[in-house]
Amino acid sequence: MVKERMIVRPLDLLLRYVDEDSPFGDATSESIIPDIRCLAVIKAEREGIVAGLDEAGMLFSYYGTEVEFTAHDGDRVRPGDLLLELAGRARAILLVERTALNIIGRMSGIATRTSKIAAMVASVNPGCRIAATRKTSPGFRLFDKKAVVIGGGDPHRSSLSDGILIKDNHLALVSLEDAVRAAKNSTKYKIIEVEAESPADARRAVRAGAHIVMLDNMSVDEIRSTLAILEEEGLRKKCTIEISGGIDERTILDFAALDVDVISLGSLTHTVTNFSVNLEIRQI
Repeated sequence: MVKERMIVRPLDLLLRYVDEDSPFGDATSESIIPDIRCLAVIKAEREGIVAGLDEAGMLFSYYGTEVEFTAHDGDRVRPGDLLLELAGRARAILLVERTALNIIGRMSGIATRTSKIAAMVASVNPGCRIAATRKTSPGFRLFDKKAVVIGGGDPHRSSLSDGILIKDNHLALVSLEDAVRAAKNSTKYKIIEVEAESPADARRAVRAGAHIVMLDNMSVDEIRSTLAILEEEGLRKKCTIEISGGIDERTILDFAALDVDVISLGSLTHTVTNFSVNLEIRQI
């Protein structure tokens, strides 16, 4: 069943975060800070790939603050580097401060880790891409996915509406062949992906016409065996092979060395190390 939905703009989401942080205003600033203007800067406190500056700038601008970008999303920055210079009403800057820093911190953390893992994979398999999953922070998926792209990864599906991914719980209700056939009959425009947990399932998925086969929670040896079977039967080049499940920095080189096209990691967005940044007020 198709339901009508309002398209949510990025700015609308950002303003919701500010509303969440100040549902009845900023009690402290409104009590003690006069209506004055000030200057402020946002600096990096660690090295990595910065992201979220566009979103932070959008928020500050909405509240009347002048924003100068001294760095841009995707730049590699070092501790002490200036990211943004701000000029505006002190209360407005303080109102947005924590929300903006949270956004930059989370998105930069995702972009930095994505960049690191993408470089590791490229060192052994230049043709393989890393991808995110739908395991994102509630209400923050749009920005989590953008951060992955800034870090050099693939966003994968942003929602259930973006593509057809036939998983184990679907296959508990309908056969793999019937599922792929029904998916193909429903659209000519969406990629059809099938999750496979065994070499036999992978073979069936390719023969049924899946565009992508995800080898889920398989060991390196199990994946190697599955790829060999597909190669022997002339099926390997007929689909994209994605692998997922239980892969992290400690094991990813072993998986990347296989003949696979995509490695998806939920941890890119569900386990995020914050990228530390700070805002310093400089009174005019």
